Amino acid sequence: MYIVNGCIPVGAASAAEHPGRNPPVTDAKALDELLPLTPVAFHILVSLAEGPRHGYAIAQEVEELTDGRVVMGPGTLYGSLQRMLASHLIEEADNPGQVGLHSERRRYYRMSALGRAALRSESERLFRAVRVARERLGT
Repeated sequence: MYIVNGCIPVGAASAAEHPGRNPPVTDAKALDELLPLTPVAFHILVSLAEGPRHGYAIAQEVEELTDGRVVMGPGTLYGSLQRMLASHLIEEADNPGQVGLHSERRRYYRMSALGRAALRSESERLFRAVRVARERLGT
């Protein structure tokens, strides 16, 4: 198991060019400034691909999807979520109807259109990298 202390590169120009709103997904420059994603950002987006989640549910899902290899403490998780919000990869969402002890106090997040484009691009990049590595290893 390893603890990931992740951050994502934040394109300052992208945020300045689009104050208060998500930059257009077709803006290749904005997308290029966000790639490559860190492992934490990548796994958070994978978790949000199925729909909105609150922070703790994201952390649990990432740990489960990685067989315990990526464990995010609160600092890494919430710091990454804040950077991803600022980069317009994710956005706050309404409670999707979950009930429970703390459901009213929880903040929910969903993947933005830019986040979906980033996840798609990063997935394709990783797929190509794995294919090359396997070819060179003869597997």
